[in-house]
Amino acid sequence: MSTPRFLNLPPGVEPRKIDTPQGTFAALDALPMSGVVERWTALLVPGLTGSKEDFLAILQTLVQSGRRVVAIDLRGQYETPGSDDPAAYSCAALGADIDLLAQELGDGEPIHLVGHSFGGLVAREAVIDGRTKFASFTLMSSGPAAIVGRRARHARRLMEEIPEKGLEYVWHTRFEPEALAADVPDDIIAFLRKRLLANSPVGLANMSEQVVTMRDRVDELRQIGVPTLVLYGEHDDGWPAELQSEMAAALGSDYMVVPGAAHSPAVEAPETTAAALVRFWNEAERRSLDKRSNAM
Repeated sequence: MSTPRFLNLPPGVEPRKIDTPQGTFAALDALPMSGVVERWTALLVPGLTGSKEDFLAILQTLVQSGRRVVAIDLRGQYETPGSDDPAAYSCAALGADIDLLAQELGDGEPIHLVGHSFGGLVAREAVIDGRTKFASFTLMSSGPAAIVGRRARHARRLMEEIPEKGLEYVWHTRFEPEALAADVPDDIIAFLRKRLLANSPVGLANMSEQVVTMRDRVDELRQIGVPTLVLYGEHDDGWPAELQSEMAAALGSDYMVVPGAAHSPAVEAPETTAAALVRFWNEAERRSLDKRSNAM
């Protein structure tokens, strides 16, 4: 569970609802303090039990590069309404949602896409399906296929417990004890409880199944040719660091190991993470514009 360290919105960050043909999505919309957007927009996609608030610590730094940055809740996640149809929560269906959001936000221009953990698997679907042109793609603490180890066991328990016992049970038996053991402040614990219980039970159970069954699509992603960054914490306890570095090599992509971070670099090392993203985005834009100039 990604745990924000604060909840106050930084200057220039506003809650927003984004309408698409497939529904309305809750977002945090961040703009440069100058009000002038000079670079391409970025869209940030959270992980399985997370939300848009997982990116709060990096938003202000990201927009200082002169771009709009939007973090969302996935379908059925926290403040975005869900569906009772389990099929709505496949990675492919959620990836189609990302396509629509990107097209709405990009307004004809490519946008940068970042997916954290399970959000990386979802965002990857949008890149591979080819419906939307992306300026770049960042896999943040995400992997080539199904998650492994402790977090895989956690997801399988969610699959089993949510339909049978409900989200309140899951909170009291698993999430709350973890937060208390980590000495999380009371206001953040209250937020974590509110966030978990606001999730669609159907959605969270089916997304948990997706994260432990997803197949490897690295070869397909490489063939798309979108500039890609693999970014992960040196102590990541989701997909092993070695597996993520091998994925970067297979993709022929840039990679960044964030010192001191684990599975949530945007929370655990926000300045380092934000700086890496800005460098990568700026370089991707420069290369794209150079190609446009050479083609004219």
